[in-house]
Amino acid sequence: MTHLILPREVDSKFRFITVAAQRAKQLQNGAKARVEAKSRKPTRVAMQEVLANAVSWELKEETPKVEITE
Repeated sequence: MTHLILPREVDSKFRFITVAAQRAKQLQNGAKARVEAKSRKPTRVAMQEVLANAVSWELKEETPKVEITE
């Protein structure tokens, strides 16, 4: 198994897999690949796109729910 060197924008392996999985779903639904990939498998293409910074993504901060009880 090869070790991946993650881009700086990706702070963890879990985030990398999450972003790549969401992109793979888009590819399976007909989206065009943003990089030239050796493989035709959507998961492999999505991983290469994330590694090449060809996929944009952002973290959304969740505001904590505050309950007021009297």
